[in-house]
Amino acid sequence: MPSSFNTEDVIQIAIGAFALSIPIAFSEEAWKMAETLPLVNLMLIMFISMLFLVIYAYQNVFQANITNRGYSFVFRVFIAYLITIVVVGLVLASLNKLPIFTAPDIALKRIIIISMPAAMGAIIVDGLDKE
Repeated sequence: MPSSFNTEDVIQIAIGAFALSIPIAFSEEAWKMAETLPLVNLMLIMFISMLFLVIYAYQNVFQANITNRGYSFVFRVFIAYLITIVVVGLVLASLNKLPIFTAPDIALKRIIIISMPAAMGAIIVDGLDKE
């Protein structure tokens, strides 16, 4: 059972996020979608991302037992999404596709769009060694 959050967990989350962000981050379709996708759709993407993170963490990482571990559960889901956002931002920046200073709205939209699959990769890799 995951009782603590350590460096190994951070590395696993980052690698999982990186693995699934790469194919989408190289996609011009994702870059362009960020330019036209309405805010309500972006919020839906974030909601779906968090929902699936919660479901997977609850079932597979915590084995459907969060009694007396609610804080750890919420923290793990939140930190997995946060690390994912950072990893996706770094990937996009390395591709010169994160216009954070010239078009911050598009930069944020790209991060949100690519974070959806990347977050699932992050939590799945994090949950692989949990018992």
